Amino acid sequence: MTSQEHKQVVIAGGGMGGLAAAVACAKLGVPVQLLERAAQLSEVGAGIQIGPNVTRILQAWGLGAALSQVAAFPKQLQARDAQTGQVLGKLTLGARAQATYGAPYATIHRADLQALLHRAAQSAGVDLLLGQTVQGWQGTEEALQVNTAQGLSLKASALIGADGVWSAVRQQLLGDAPARFTGHLAYRALVAQADLPAHLRSDQVTVWMGPRLHVVHYPVRSGQWLNLVAIVHGDKPAQAQAWDAAGHAKALMQAMGAVGKDLHERLASVPAWRQWALHDRAPMSATSQMAQGRVALLGDAAHPMRPYLAQGAGMAIEDAQVLAQCMSAQSGSVAERLQAYAEQRWARNARVQARAIRNGRIFHASGPAAWGRNLSMRLMGERLMDVPWLYGGGPMATC
Repeated sequence: MTSQEHKQVVIAGGGMGGLAAAVACAKLGVPVQLLERAAQLSEVGAGIQIGPNVTRILQAWGLGAALSQVAAFPKQLQARDAQTGQVLGKLTLGARAQATYGAPYATIHRADLQALLHRAAQSAGVDLLLGQTVQGWQGTEEALQVNTAQGLSLKASALIGADGVWSAVRQQLLGDAPARFTGHLAYRALVAQADLPAHLRSDQVTVWMGPRLHVVHYPVRSGQWLNLVAIVHGDKPAQAQAWDAAGHAKALMQAMGAVGKDLHERLASVPAWRQWALHDRAPMSATSQMAQGRVALLGDAAHPMRPYLAQGAGMAIEDAQVLAQCMSAQSGSVAERLQAYAEQRWARNARVQARAIRNGRIFHASGPAAWGRNLSMRLMGERLMDVPWLYGGGPMATC
């Protein structure tokens, strides 16, 4: 940034992407002010999977030891037929992921990852303002004026919209339609492994696939808890933007229809479910969807995606790394640096968005398509389930 430009980067949103961007920028010497509308940072209970492409970045930020204290590191991913219970394929994780991709495959509670990033942001000196909702901005040649609904006005060199799928920053920047309802409803639950009978406890990632449904479960919190997510097709709920509505087991089981004994027993062991409606956008098609002038988007604000590749949080963390590298570059205007960020991120994000949509069709297939899926997985197993371009790729910023 030139000496005439204000050097503060304002980040809207203190979720996973915003915190990651703040940590990455601060570690590279970029002054950051993070605005979060909530009065306190909290994350509703749910687990996430983070592949080697993500854990590699967290380790580079010096967070490997902290991650190892709260995450689980499954030894394999197993795919099963939801109706017959048959094992269709396996992908070895554990030591193989470390040896192949240079970093482990981890599963973690969202709240634990958010807390880890929050501590890292505080340690890096990030200025975090809670109870502030970014409402809009005005731009000049020299800087931006960022305004909040609470009456705060900040001058900044750049504004990063990391304010989620219903992003207000995106609305002003792009003025496009809201995120689309996918027709899929997700039910999630956390169960203490100690409360489960031994045969229902698990130290691996398991995906059950069936007609118009799938279920995934894996350990979190050092393996002490089991995270379960069941996804079915359904109508758009009245409160479609609600992230943490109560889910009803009876409605879930009706939507799933007939599933095998093994899966039914596991679902029946869950005492309470939370529900949310899945929204996404079409895969990105241009850099202008991620950055224009001094304003850029990151994570779900830019590319909300379906969870069928388990990379929503991962792509936000990758975005954060590239953003920081570009903003800390020694040449180019702020607009040029944000343009470089967008150029290096949009196509990879688009590829992940498209692959997630495709995976959803495969997971939820029925009839001949499901028969073909099952046969292919039995024959090719690990080769089909591994994703080298994803796990081995990632931020290689040239800003």
